[in-house]
Amino acid sequence: MTARRIRRRLHGSPDAGMTTAEYAIGTIAACAFAAILYRVVTSDAVSGAIGQLLDRALHAV
Repeated sequence: MTARRIRRRLHGSPDAGMTTAEYAIGTIAACAFAAILYRVVTSDAVSGAIGQLLDRALHAV
């Protein structure tokens, strides 16, 4: 059992990390999600809703 542990530590597990292709796809997906989120947050409807929310919060007594 000890020899198996030593071999595993020396060679690493088969799924030790993402490969370059997986890393690239993950990065592209994160950028696409950020772009969509930016478009939603900066839209007129969301900006208006946030403005109304802040206005109500500041004028609450």
